[in-house]
Amino acid sequence: MENEVKNIIEKLQLMAHPEGGYFKEIYRSDEIIPQSSLPQRYKSNRNFSTSIYYLLEGNQVSHFHRLKSDEVWHHYKGSALLLHCLKKNKYFQIKIGDQLEYNQLPQFVVRAGIWFAAEVVEKNSYSLIGCTVAPGFDFADFEIADKDEMNKLFPGHSDLISRFTKD
Repeated sequence: MENEVKNIIEKLQLMAHPEGGYFKEIYRSDEIIPQSSLPQRYKSNRNFSTSIYYLLEGNQVSHFHRLKSDEVWHHYKGSALLLHCLKKNKYFQIKIGDQLEYNQLPQFVVRAGIWFAAEVVEKNSYSLIGCTVAPGFDFADFEIADKDEMNKLFPGHSDLISRFTKD
């Protein structure tokens, strides 16, 4: 598994992602949506859409974060990925993978504003997925979770928050 992950990282030219795992942007539309045509939560222009490769291996996690845009997660290869989602003190989880008979979905949309984290289901494997964001991703729209704030917002989920937030 280690060699396969290393080969994927090299072939796709992935680099470390601030939320955990590895990524590479593979698409950013040339067309721009002016800020005046976007909802007020956007403070500047945005590309129509963006897309990345994203890889988590073994025990790596994607820490709780949220975006101002919807994000579509697509499964490509490896283990299913478990998304943990928090919204208005409600928790739900989605398995993104290629085994429909085990209630896995090949893609899932995380709506704007939902706090979410991810982990590889099979810890001796990896998950290679794609993420498509519209309006396009900008790090100004990315918010990594603060453990204390998350515990105030979602008091019934402290164990989950502890596992998926940075110290």
